[in-house]
Amino acid sequence: MAFKFNPATHFLMKKQKIFAAIVVSLLFKPSISDACTGISLKAADQTVVVARTVEWALGDAQHNRLVVFPRARGYQAQTPDGLNGMKWTGKYGFVFVSGYGQNYGPDGLNEEGLYVGMYYLPGFADFQVYKKADASKSMSVGDYMQWMLSSFKTVKEVRNHLNDVIVVNVADPRFGGVPLPFHWKISDPSGESMIIEIVDGGKVKTYDAFRGVITNSPTYDWHLTNLRNYIHLSSTPSNPIEIDKVKFTPLGGGSGLVGLPGDFTPPSRFVRAAVLTSVVRPLATGKDAVFEAFRILDSFNITVGATGSKEKIAKDIESATQITSASDLKNRVYYYHTMYNRRIRKIDLKKIDFSKVKQQVIDDDADHNADVKELVIAK
Repeated sequence: MAFKFNPATHFLMKKQKIFAAIVVSLLFKPSISDACTGISLKAADQTVVVARTVEWALGDAQHNRLVVFPRARGYQAQTPDGLNGMKWTGKYGFVFVSGYGQNYGPDGLNEEGLYVGMYYLPGFADFQVYKKADASKSMSVGDYMQWMLSSFKTVKEVRNHLNDVIVVNVADPRFGGVPLPFHWKISDPSGESMIIEIVDGGKVKTYDAFRGVITNSPTYDWHLTNLRNYIHLSSTPSNPIEIDKVKFTPLGGGSGLVGLPGDFTPPSRFVRAAVLTSVVRPLATGKDAVFEAFRILDSFNITVGATGSKEKIAKDIESATQITSASDLKNRVYYYHTMYNRRIRKIDLKKIDFSKVKQQVIDDDADHNADVKELVIAK
């Protein structure tokens, strides 16, 4: 099966501006980095599975903790002035992965099957300047995630209400007070998937998520253009050739994918994710898609030290893959495993009464011990 990509249907890059931003982001590297990778798969039974890895360079961000939020909960957003932002009451309950104990995280699924994922976008995300007069419509990046998960059940609903709010930068001391430049992937059980990026002082731009793939900087249109460099890739082995009566044959399987980038930079991960999801085998059920997603994302696992500085020895799992999740949007089931414990665990949202459940934190990884099953050999 060949990797199919039609460049005519995608966006052209804004040449000078994009290249300048890339140079700036490379020369003036931010103090934190994130290397998350997201994909989507669809099974023959119409189950949509959205999966991702989570990496964070400030050490163990405690991404193994899940938070349950009830239905009809009241919210008030944060601004640079404090908790004086937009107020709303949530329609839906949801579950998300936390980080550093804050009330938002990189990944969430609500009771209607709406998925929201946050991904780092340093050097490109640029939110509106906060104005006190707009406080009642303003919110932080974390509030933005909560607002979508608690308020909507489809991508179309989210798209229709993007102009209702203003996202502003709110420094969080738990992240060292640094800016939190994110973009978002939104998906629903129908298979519709959208990327939201806020750039150039608050301009909200949306893209249809190509095969559900998302990584980090640069902006999404740049990644789509960059895919043109890899349209020759295929899961079909290369054909033998003969030159001057000397026959050259492939050395083994995978010859059609020679040139597939294998490093951990966002552009390379984007290409690798797009190709690997394009050549995926047919999947019968949602469960098949869940486990195929975990297998695909295994090739994106970042080991401790692989992307860190030689001068600084990692104390825990900083800059490494901390959690990998897969959300079954049709059946409302959230699956995950962590760097500390590769056993796959799940939360079935259909079994939660979000009208009665209390807000709570689930830490199934507190002791950081791997779940190892010893096999007993019969005498």
